[in-house]
Amino acid sequence: MTVIIDYNTGNLFSLMSALERIGTEYKVTSDPQDILSADSVILPGVGEASNAMSELRQRGLEKIVPIIKAPVLGICIGMQIMCSSSEESDTDCLGIFPNKVSRLRGPGIKIPHMGWNNVENTKSPLFTGIQDGAYFYFVHSFAPECNELTAATTEYGSVFSSALSEKNFYGTQFHPEKSGEIGEKILRNFIEINF
Repeated sequence: MTVIIDYNTGNLFSLMSALERIGTEYKVTSDPQDILSADSVILPGVGEASNAMSELRQRGLEKIVPIIKAPVLGICIGMQIMCSSSEESDTDCLGIFPNKVSRLRGPGIKIPHMGWNNVENTKSPLFTGIQDGAYFYFVHSFAPECNELTAATTEYGSVFSSALSEKNFYGTQFHPEKSGEIGEKILRNFIEINF
């Protein structure tokens, strides 16, 4: 069973619909026992970093997420709050990834970065069977810096981590649930990861 962590950050409908399309059973919950006993866990999110962390803390989940043993996928703000800190509201995050999250910067770019962009330098089981340079759907104003845990990069103003990977923890800055068939492939690859 896949668990989607419910911490009041955005509309889960598109993610639930994508999981249904690929035939994955899921449960939406904030119950720590359900989360820790799941076969895989998704930390989704749309919104602002300090609010997302506050919602996690209110549920006591800031201590739960880092100790999950099953594969974990953070999507968008879900990945950002798995990093060490975010420039957005100067927020301390979960520290699963050591990356800092910074505002997108570059000459002439529009914020937020919204729409399709390519994902390159892929090196993660998430991208099995997906051609390097494939396009995914983004909606964000902040992104993690690049380091040794960067599992894919995207350029918008500058180059940022569009995916991260560390042990059983994975993250995507793009929204696989809004990226059509190729996004469903990412979700399917994630569900099939075994630890």
